[in-house]
Amino acid sequence: MTSRGLWVVFAATILLVAGVAWLRFTAPPPGNLTGSSLGGPLALIDQDGKRLGPDAFDGKYRLIYFGYTFCPDVCPTDVQVIGQGLKAFEASDAGRAAKVVPIFVTVDPERDDAKAVKAFVRAFHPRMVGLTGTPAEIDAVKKAYGIYARKATTSDPANYLVDHFAVVYLFGPRGAPIAFLPHQGLTAADVTRLLDAQVR
Repeated sequence: MTSRGLWVVFAATILLVAGVAWLRFTAPPPGNLTGSSLGGPLALIDQDGKRLGPDAFDGKYRLIYFGYTFCPDVCPTDVQVIGQGLKAFEASDAGRAAKVVPIFVTVDPERDDAKAVKAFVRAFHPRMVGLTGTPAEIDAVKKAYGIYARKATTSDPANYLVDHFAVVYLFGPRGAPIAFLPHQGLTAADVTRLLDAQVR
């Protein structure tokens, strides 16, 4: 092989190594939901009463929490933490943070109409989207996202509580599941770290 040929091979090798290194350091690590079958369209009604289509969140990372506005403690605490974590991410990298949409989905559509959901999400983050729908629609979305929820027995039927699975989900711009954060011990820093690691 000529010296010119050796230089061509050498240059190609350097470019290949550089390319692999670039991918290694820019591609996000696999999340704990990578490869899961969870998820699906969130074609529900938003906090302004608008019916969303199945492609409403295409191109956006979705930070999703299922709960209900009448929840006395867990839901408002978790959603506040989500809002704080996203705000911290916005402060550190506004460009990447703009790709994230925080979403609250009610598990209590009988009481949580658009007005109730709007008042709830407004308290935690200015870009948070609140979603509701018919009981059948919410049941279908809960099933798609692996969310357990049921009314708890109380002495006052009008002021019932809802037992539900509390978790923070992150889904990608094409709707693929990426990772989840458990409710137990959740902090705003956990949310910020997850977004920083996964959002590109």
